[in-house]
Amino acid sequence: MINIAGVVSIVLFYLLILVVGIWAGRKKQSGNDSEEEVMLAGRSIGLFVGIFTMTATWVGGGYINGTAEAIYTSGLVWCQAPFGYALSLVFGGIFFANPMRKQGYITMLDPLQDSFGERMGGLLFLPALCGEVFWAAGILAALGATLSVIIDMDHRTSVILSSCIAIFYTLFGGLYSVAYTDVIQLFCIFIGLWMCIPFAWSNEHVGSLSDLEVDWIGHVEPKRHWMYIDYGLLLVFGGIPWQVYFQRVLSSKTAGRAQLLSYVAAAGCILMAIPPVLIGAIAKATPWNETDYKGPYPLTVDETSMILPMVLQYLTPDFVSFFGLGAVSAAVMSSADSSVLSAASMFARNVYKLIFRQKASEMEIIWVMRVAIIVVGILATIMALTIPSIYGLWSMCSDLVYVILFPQLLMVVHFKKHCNTYGSLAAYIVALFIRLSGGEAILGLDPFIKYPGYDEETQEQMFPFRTMAMLLSLITLISVSWWTKMMFESGKLPPSYDYFRCVVNIPEDALRVGEPSESGEQLSVMAGPLARSYGAATMAGKDERNGRINPALESDDDLPVAEARRINQQTAQAQVKKMLDTATGVKPAGGGGGQMSQSGMAMPTPEQDNTAF
Repeated sequence: MINIAGVVSIVLFYLLILVVGIWAGRKKQSGNDSEEEVMLAGRSIGLFVGIFTMTATWVGGGYINGTAEAIYTSGLVWCQAPFGYALSLVFGGIFFANPMRKQGYITMLDPLQDSFGERMGGLLFLPALCGEVFWAAGILAALGATLSVIIDMDHRTSVILSSCIAIFYTLFGGLYSVAYTDVIQLFCIFIGLWMCIPFAWSNEHVGSLSDLEVDWIGHVEPKRHWMYIDYGLLLVFGGIPWQVYFQRVLSSKTAGRAQLLSYVAAAGCILMAIPPVLIGAIAKATPWNETDYKGPYPLTVDETSMILPMVLQYLTPDFVSFFGLGAVSAAVMSSADSSVLSAASMFARNVYKLIFRQKASEMEIIWVMRVAIIVVGILATIMALTIPSIYGLWSMCSDLVYVILFPQLLMVVHFKKHCNTYGSLAAYIVALFIRLSGGEAILGLDPFIKYPGYDEETQEQMFPFRTMAMLLSLITLISVSWWTKMMFESGKLPPSYDYFRCVVNIPEDALRVGEPSESGEQLSVMAGPLARSYGAATMAGKDERNGRINPALESDDDLPVAEARRINQQTAQAQVKKMLDTATGVKPAGGGGGQMSQSGMAMPTPEQDNTAF
């Protein structure tokens, strides 16, 4: 029978998140439905909200439920995800946050499409989509498990209801709603779980955590050492190429602040993992057959995935468990919206706009994104209702991102001159094949290659084949790119064979976006009579290219917009003048009224002819 008090608790927390989400959505500039405003909150996220929303990149319902499950089933040493994802934020801040934000991109796929073209970018969207859907599904599954244990609500009903509410306010407010509900989420988790721990720990049925018979630390068997390292590397580097992370990076006011938020959020991830670690240890020290729990004992896989709500339900008073339940529910709903918005943003911008409708209006893109939010939410809900293990789903969602996206993002951000579309496609195929060859028990996919050390009894791959897939993908990307570049540029292959038009058969009107200059200003290839700008990063946003102000290049002391715009315009005009002089072989005349061509005809200065802007 449904617990009425528990339902009231859930409703109150849901209303809190919903109200905050709708209120935050009203912060969006009235009438401004641009991609940048909806997807990146106008790049105006402040330091306080930024810290919370960056921490919430990983901390959510799946994070706390999955951590408690891992502690109970395998021990602390196998609970790698909190530490792995914390390190991913550190490495993301060191190597990716600054260059990505300085370039003024809108999504993580923008630099990939700039280097490899729109269609290859669309192909790279698929593993990114899978990652976001799996992550959202793990979060929703955590909520369903929690509600079904504590208030006896049907698992399917709770998942569907939570998904609908999260989709609703995400449709309404975009990243504004996501960011501000993240603040409420982290407060709810921290206060709610810490309130439950003293009551659970002091329960008469809970044994001593220092008892030698209670091994909640765990150990790594010698035959699993390489498997352990494989999972660790997957979580660290597979935690970087996520739109849900770069959405926070690219919404930061400055590049320096994006880095700072990454470092602070890494510490926040470790801090927020402490309560579920303790709850998992408490569960390990509890003889469940002596409590009010009536299910099978020892616990089966179905029960271990619900270990956190079981501790709240059977080891704490009702009023405490309801508060913890509300905290978990609010956290889940506020985390699912991030992944849904991230996947929808990438589809609307990098697939629909850049591949199918290059001339689509901003309003059309926003409506496509809203439809995509609904579709992605439905996919995540279906996945949450069909896959049992939260922690398994949580770990698996980084696999494709790690083996496919990480090598390619690393190359285009730091070594873009050493890769091209041919290498990208070959690396994609190699990584996908090797990863699928290892099988995946959660999805019922049997391995068709049994790598060295394969355990026939447990049907597990002990060989680090995921890391091997990532490294071979990286090597393939570099080698194939080098080979095709050498073959085309040496004339051994005619330009007509450059099918992807990325080495020698590049259209005259499609020039790649260059690196930012040393002084930091950003300018696209000249539009108008000379050429037109190209690439994902030049197509939208009030502050990205074409002489417009880029907040990533402002100082942290908030330079006034008018002054920044004037300085930016002067810099851009000076560069335009220099480009025109270089292109036409003209030296500025001394009169100051214009500049003289070689034929003696006067040419307007950029101040007189500003068509490029």
